[in-house]
Amino acid sequence: MRERQPCVYLLASGFYGTLYTGVTSDLLARVHQHREEITGGFTARHGVKRLVWFEMHDDMATAIAREKTIKKWPRQWKINVIEELNPTWDDLAVGFGFEPLG
Repeated sequence: MRERQPCVYLLASGFYGTLYTGVTSDLLARVHQHREEITGGFTARHGVKRLVWFEMHDDMATAIAREKTIKKWPRQWKINVIEELNPTWDDLAVGFGFEPLG
């Protein structure tokens, strides 16, 4: 079984596309859910499936607090944090073994 690790993440529909901020204790399972549109909702309606940024935390309370903060940020701040580590908006999920999105 995979060890759970609290994580805040940003998904995008594409380069400079629609953004989604989320929190999870299992990033790979959550990315799978978004890609397969298992939970429906905002990400499924807007085609938001590309993992463009994530940040690991020691505990879920800290991760949730960080997610709430990031959700309040202006869009440009989110773009800045993505581009700081991922300037080409690559789908980071590919590095975890996911198939590239078409």
